[in-house]
Amino acid sequence: MVRHRGAQNTPAEVIERLNRETNAVLADPKMKARLAELGAAVLSGSPADFGKLIVDETAKWAKVVKLSGAKPD
Repeated sequence: MVRHRGAQNTPAEVIERLNRETNAVLADPKMKARLAELGAAVLSGSPADFGKLIVDETAKWAKVVKLSGAKPD
């Protein structure tokens, strides 16, 4: 997933434009094929979708780590 996270005070319209342009590139069949060759999964969406993905993935992997008993070295 390619997402843009600007500085904390980046204007929303800048983030929205970066997101729109990135989604347009990711929709290109040639780009999708090349990314697939590299082993990447193409997920497009809004900045809010990306934020939700990060929250969900963090919660999921926190459970996995806790259940595994893994500790930092």
